[in-house]
Amino acid sequence: MLPGFASRRRFDDLSEQEVLALAISSEEDDARIYRQYAEHLRDEFPGSAKIFDEMAKEEDEHRRLLIARHTERFGEVIPLIRREHVAGFYNRKPIWLTKNLSLDTIRGEAEAMEREAGKFYTLAAQRSSDASTRELLGDLAAAELGHEKKAEELTGTHLPESEKEEEDRQAHRQFILTWVQPGLAGLMDGSVSTLAPIFATAFATQNPWTTFLVGLAASVGAGISMGFTEAAHDDGVISGRGSPIKRGIASGVMTMLGGLGHALPYLIPDFWTATTIAIIVVFIELWAIAWIQNRFMETPFLRAAFQVVLGGALVFAAGVLIGGG
Repeated sequence: MLPGFASRRRFDDLSEQEVLALAISSEEDDARIYRQYAEHLRDEFPGSAKIFDEMAKEEDEHRRLLIARHTERFGEVIPLIRREHVAGFYNRKPIWLTKNLSLDTIRGEAEAMEREAGKFYTLAAQRSSDASTRELLGDLAAAELGHEKKAEELTGTHLPESEKEEEDRQAHRQFILTWVQPGLAGLMDGSVSTLAPIFATAFATQNPWTTFLVGLAASVGAGISMGFTEAAHDDGVISGRGSPIKRGIASGVMTMLGGLGHALPYLIPDFWTATTIAIIVVFIELWAIAWIQNRFMETPFLRAAFQVVLGGALVFAAGVLIGGG
């Protein structure tokens, strides 16, 4: 049996006391997660932070009711049992991952948490032999499954429609600044700047493998350079562009992919077949860049296409002329 699984209990094998203990620890964990969400969102999205503060208070109240029921039936000593001790039981993502979640993703995570908790209480209520405990668990199941409505009520209280729209705009803007803008810059640099060395090598040597190695080196080198440059030149504190690590990853990865796109065809042994495919890939890359500019940067498509295609064509022509000469 795999390590770590042998010590896990099946949910069906838990006693009623252990089920209550599991519910108590789960409510405590969920309250902490909601407070972490609130803390993460408080500076940029204060309205949403208030919603998660209120949801954490609700989880605290659920825990209080569960502890009271456990004390009445089994005494004050609560067994230590958590989600990870039960095989197949739903788990929560590590709380430190909240730093990497967008506002929409956090809202979706919260909805999933409530659904999973509701299902747990429904199953737990069905297994309980004590009428009062079954009633409590059933009420908690209804409360968790009804939290979507509760979230709507809290949204109306703490997050008016105008403020919600503003938070959504702010989240979209942050996504553009942190991921799209540096990623687009990297894709443009990787796609365009590597055209000259790759096609110069191709037409100078007419050796696909050599051309691929040059393209691979140029793409990886450009990706590393762009990634470190993006991460180092702006810490995002004043500019509000977000984490330098995220921006560096976006820029570096997209730069490398932009160059590899027209380097990979040279893994094909036939020179002219590889070159024809590489030219087609270049054409697709340049139009993709124009589409991204139009979609996310609101640049008119024809203007973006003209700028990108013209620039790419000039660099491509330079590489062919130098290599052919």
